[in-house]
Amino acid sequence: MNLPRSIRKLIESFERLPGVGPKTAQRLVFYLLHVPQEYLDEFSNNLKDLKNKTVLCSICFNVAESDPCLACSDRSKDKSTICVVEQPLDVLAIEKTGKFEGVYHVLHGAISPLNNIGPDELYIKDFLKRLDNKTLPVKEIIIATNPNMEGEATAMYLVKQIRKNDENIKITRLGQGLPTGADLEYADEITLSRALEGRREY
Repeated sequence: MNLPRSIRKLIESFERLPGVGPKTAQRLVFYLLHVPQEYLDEFSNNLKDLKNKTVLCSICFNVAESDPCLACSDRSKDKSTICVVEQPLDVLAIEKTGKFEGVYHVLHGAISPLNNIGPDELYIKDFLKRLDNKTLPVKEIIIATNPNMEGEATAMYLVKQIRKNDENIKITRLGQGLPTGADLEYADEITLSRALEGRREY
């Protein structure tokens, strides 16, 4: 039996999402088929707004509703300390700890030669330009990439590039508390708090 085209197309759309296989995609579509139309309309509008009503902050490249984002425009934030993370969800995870008072820079990924992701595919050049801004001198850079192979490769590359520009700047890495191979977004507040407090200098 052939499924109606509209159902097949939606199943294909769900299958493109990470972690969603054919069976899960089918279950989601048939679930949505039985919900009220108002729910589907709201769901559809939320999907449209995902791109239409969000921007990338031109300073830190976090996803936000305005440019600059709330963190970059917050005068109480310590602009001399920058925490470099891989993804916007990592910012959210660190903010939940309530332990960090600095600002962020989001790379939107990590260096991964196997996936053809090099430094030019990330917001690394923009970060280095940010460090050149002498009106806002940076005292410390916290490298908070994930403690896996890609995250470590990215951290080493960043350290090398930062040292080219400034030999004296303090560079730290998140310390104990995060197991190797873990992702920041899945860490709880206590683990992240300990990692922030136990960061080490390069």
